[in-house]
Amino acid sequence: MTTTTLCRRTDAHALARLHSEHGKALYGFLLGLTFGDRHRAEDLLQETLFRAWKHPEVLESDHASMRPWLYTVGRRLAIDARRARQVRPAEVGPDALDTHAPSAEDGTEQAVTVLDVREALRTLSPEHRAVLVQIYFRGASVCEAARALGVPAGTVKSRTHYALRALREAMPGYGPGPGAGPGAVSGPDRRVAA
Repeated sequence: MTTTTLCRRTDAHALARLHSEHGKALYGFLLGLTFGDRHRAEDLLQETLFRAWKHPEVLESDHASMRPWLYTVGRRLAIDARRARQVRPAEVGPDALDTHAPSAEDGTEQAVTVLDVREALRTLSPEHRAVLVQIYFRGASVCEAARALGVPAGTVKSRTHYALRALREAMPGYGPGPGAGPGAVSGPDRRVAA
């Protein structure tokens, strides 16, 4: 091919005539190849006519009809498009992401929380730790904890208050933040309300 052939394009009138003579039949053919997908068939029709525009030598050939050439180009474009879609990973919507979310039975979050609480408990004084163990881990009432620890009930309440406040400071990612009202939980991942 010479440079003049590469720079030449199909005459606009010839392309319009090609579309009016073969466009409807080609569109129907491509619609069948795309299993009724109108948008894909229209895209393939445009691409086929674009190829005819880029190759004016095809129109100048001595073929009785351009339809076989157009059908061949359209079929090859449809095959290429199908292969490209098969290679590309399937697109997923937001519902598919839910299937990969950790299940409620997954104990990872709970295990991490246990480790964080144990580490935070080590930072407390022995008196504060003993009160929390009695109240929260053994489920004792204030009076039962007072008897077990040998201190007055008021002391158990006071130590519990200060121990929980110290835990909040030791575990900034858990529980209510500073200035939060009673029962408030702040932040994106608050697992323990102290």
